[in-house]
Amino acid sequence: MLKMIPLLALAGAVGFGGAAEAQTTLKAVQDRGSLICGVNQGLEGFAIKDDKGQWSGFDVDFCRALAAVIFNDPSKVQYVPVSASDRFDVLKNKQIDVLSRNSTWTMGREGDYGVMFTGTTYYDGQAFLVPKSRNLQSALELDGSKVCVQPGTTTEPNFTDFFETNHMKYETVHEVSVADMIAAYQAGQCNVMTTDESGLFAMRLQLAKPADNMILPDVISKEPLGPVVRQDDVQWFNIVKWVNFAMINAEELGVSSKTIDDALKSEKPSVKRLVGTEGDFGKPLGLTQDWATRAIRAVGNYAEVFDRNVGANSKLGIPRGLNELWDNGGIQYAPPIR
Repeated sequence: MLKMIPLLALAGAVGFGGAAEAQTTLKAVQDRGSLICGVNQGLEGFAIKDDKGQWSGFDVDFCRALAAVIFNDPSKVQYVPVSASDRFDVLKNKQIDVLSRNSTWTMGREGDYGVMFTGTTYYDGQAFLVPKSRNLQSALELDGSKVCVQPGTTTEPNFTDFFETNHMKYETVHEVSVADMIAAYQAGQCNVMTTDESGLFAMRLQLAKPADNMILPDVISKEPLGPVVRQDDVQWFNIVKWVNFAMINAEELGVSSKTIDDALKSEKPSVKRLVGTEGDFGKPLGLTQDWATRAIRAVGNYAEVFDRNVGANSKLGIPRGLNELWDNGGIQYAPPIR
């Protein structure tokens, strides 16, 4: 028994050391007075900057929700536009606190870059955009196409696998940014653009004649998109993860930015735990008791964020599809706060 004491002491010391180290990102953000969030360089519906320098979009709203949780002020965010090829290096090198940039969760990315995905905010899949004049009905008719694609994405290996599996010839046209892809497509340098289907909805809006182009019905991959953090801070990982879960749970419980004041008076146990009138689930994460209330009041629940930026109330008008809640035909599902 005596021989076990040093081992237990060592384990305790390691545990306390890990906990202290895990507070680094939150403390750095608090001391700085703002969150630094990596976002897309410009993708309608997800991250776009207007002529007044104001950012908006689905991924931007997640950054705002996180800032609201920490500061009770969704405006305390510095947005850093990052390219597809540089995004994980920028995160790993601590130039940003969190990456919220329509990024696909894969095992290879977590292993190669030393990052962790905190969950799926948007279930997507890769598709193809073509001119209607090509009279295509299926991606299986794309033989001989010139395909515009961004390097450093999962998109390129996905489409090459698809073409080669189906014995179709192709030419790859690499373009670094979305704007470059659109320019190349409109100049006739490629006759197909491929990326996540949500991205194609956004890119089609930026074409000179959107109605002359179509997204083929084929979806060739699974693209679970979500926020990303470094692997060196479990506390920060949990904060980012639970902000996402809180917004999904809020929709399921009928709590929105419009009903949050009523929710604070609710006697329903699950609602009380969400809004912080029962329990103190934020404390272990270094957050206030009303952490989720702050996020919901600032940006709304998951449905509000989706509809406003990419769904029914947006220019894109993307159907919820897989992003419906689990009890409404989709697969969005969050662990309970309890």
